[in-house]
Amino acid sequence: MKNVVLLGSTGSIGTSTVKVVEDLPDRIRLLALAAGNNSELLLDQARKHQPAAISISEPAKAQALRDAVGTAIEVYSGNEGLLKLATLPAADIVLIAIVGTAGLQPALAAIRAGKDIAVASKEILVMAGEIVMNEARQHGVRVLAVDSEHSAIFQCLDGKPASFVRKLWLTASGGPFRDAALWPKEKFSEITVERALKHPSWVMGRKITIDSATLFNKGLEMIEARWLFDVEMPRVGVVVHPQSVVHSMVEFVDGSLIAQLSTPDMCLPIQYALTYPDRAASDRVQTDFPKIGCLTFEEPDPERFPALSLARRAGEIGGTLPAVLNAANEIAVEAFVNRRINFPQITATVSATMAAHSVVAHPTLKQILEADAWARSETGKITNGK
Repeated sequence: MKNVVLLGSTGSIGTSTVKVVEDLPDRIRLLALAAGNNSELLLDQARKHQPAAISISEPAKAQALRDAVGTAIEVYSGNEGLLKLATLPAADIVLIAIVGTAGLQPALAAIRAGKDIAVASKEILVMAGEIVMNEARQHGVRVLAVDSEHSAIFQCLDGKPASFVRKLWLTASGGPFRDAALWPKEKFSEITVERALKHPSWVMGRKITIDSATLFNKGLEMIEARWLFDVEMPRVGVVVHPQSVVHSMVEFVDGSLIAQLSTPDMCLPIQYALTYPDRAASDRVQTDFPKIGCLTFEEPDPERFPALSLARRAGEIGGTLPAVLNAANEIAVEAFVNRRINFPQITATVSATMAAHSVVAHPTLKQILEADAWARSETGKITNGK
């Protein structure tokens, strides 16, 4: 039985994780659950799974949860609650599915407590990949991927060293605006929030869905892959694959390519991370190749999707620049969703923030967090027209 701490239990990754746990009740136990503001769903999850502890981001909601669950479940709140759950002595693995930067400190706390972590929050490795992976090596713990693309690469590598790799190929659906004939660059300013939220392959949270439309998600994944698999940015590539069946590929130095394929379903990479190194039997994901028919691949269009070039530059320069890229994108996406800027202004705003930043090489965690705060403030000024 593996004891899992799930941080971000009420989001899309969190609810999929709960499904995986329910599929494998003899193998996985939810030891602790943390949520943002959705106290009602957290309470439902707690009543059903009876974890040892839960946490809610708003302290004001914690007392109501205590009244509801009684003394059998410990209730925490805020950042302190996340750190408490991430370091529970009985935990075997901490799955971090918190959107944004809030998962970074719990991830480091879990590593320092000797816990394996499963990472669904791109921000952790984009902002502080060098620090996180160094800490993981020092404490002898594993950093396991939950993103379908990085899970695929992990499975394809199967323990092979980075020196065997010619290139890691991340696949991208291309998002809802992949078709240049339907969506030429000149029409991007007409893209509405509602249209950008209609992803052709995946059902995800709002932020990552917008990132899929701009291809910023793939840019962030490139930086994430660079740290997870210890390769330089030039050895990380992106290919557009609209069917989203090939989740990613590894091209080895001898020219061989190995890919991981399945029908799109986040339960599969989540289950693999939580049961690794085993593979548990499950009927949840079924792949019917005759029904799929064909698999196609295309070059991404850097003119219409400049986010990829911005991310590659941030990853190659390194230091505090990836943290700035990430923070600027978060604020720009929020501004787009709130209709303060248009769709192409997301990448334009991130580019302007990156250009204004003075990069610190090999930063401390304090310097990374300062760069993050600076980028949020700078981007906020741009998106508010100040």
